[in-house]
Amino acid sequence: MESLLSAHEIGQGLPVLIIHGWQLEGKVEELDFEPIFTKTPGLRRIYVDLPGMGTTPADNVKDLDEMYHRLIQFIDSRIGPSRFLLVGTSCGGYLARAIAQKYTEQVDGLLLRVPVIEPNHSRRDVDAFMPIVVNKQLMSNIPSEERTLLGNVLVQTPAYVEALRAKVTKFILPAVKAADNDVLAPIEADPHRYQLSSLSLDNPSAKFFAPALFLCGRQDETVGYRDSLRLLDLYPRSTFVVLDRGTHGLPIDETGVFEALVRDWLVRVDEWRVRAEN
Repeated sequence: MESLLSAHEIGQGLPVLIIHGWQLEGKVEELDFEPIFTKTPGLRRIYVDLPGMGTTPADNVKDLDEMYHRLIQFIDSRIGPSRFLLVGTSCGGYLARAIAQKYTEQVDGLLLRVPVIEPNHSRRDVDAFMPIVVNKQLMSNIPSEERTLLGNVLVQTPAYVEALRAKVTKFILPAVKAADNDVLAPIEADPHRYQLSSLSLDNPSAKFFAPALFLCGRQDETVGYRDSLRLLDLYPRSTFVVLDRGTHGLPIDETGVFEALVRDWLVRVDEWRVRAEN
């Protein structure tokens, strides 16, 4: 039996399993969600590290299906028969959808941030990058090496660049460098390995009736947003949000909107749970 995944737990109460994106780690999710969850009592936040990422060894993981099965093992061991909430970002959102499908009677809420819907990169409905605020002078003053690390800068203002720099340098890059990319890169490069056999756009999953929140970026150049909208009918109690100024790394500086949407989802989850208990 493979070793269980590493995880960092905060708080007590209703379990909330938070699954990070590809090459990242649970600490990246803590950055964005803990300022919100700390204001919400009664939540046991479980920030998991996927195989080959964070502090979980790859253990020769071969594909996403195997990562999914290791998550199932982790849930059965750490959460058991308890009801719980699911949060997933990017590839973590893809995995979370599959988990919600398996544990539909236990999952009382699903939050997907910039989720991977189409695992095959070449088939994603994505718009070409185009900055929405241009400041050539500002960008020319950033050293070329740092510009490469920051990637495409959507909003070229000093405040946005500083927020992006802080997130990338303090959280994103350290996680990517620590990941076991010798194992991960071949998985992502192979469309057959970087997909879940239980989820397919050609064979939609069953409906999920608990409150769901899809947070997409209008300017997300990694997964886009239109593929997510194709799933609208599968989530009857869902809020689908496509944020202008939203990239695959959202939130960068739009933290107030992000918090309001997550808190609204938590309110709807509470209402759902009260009704389910009665």
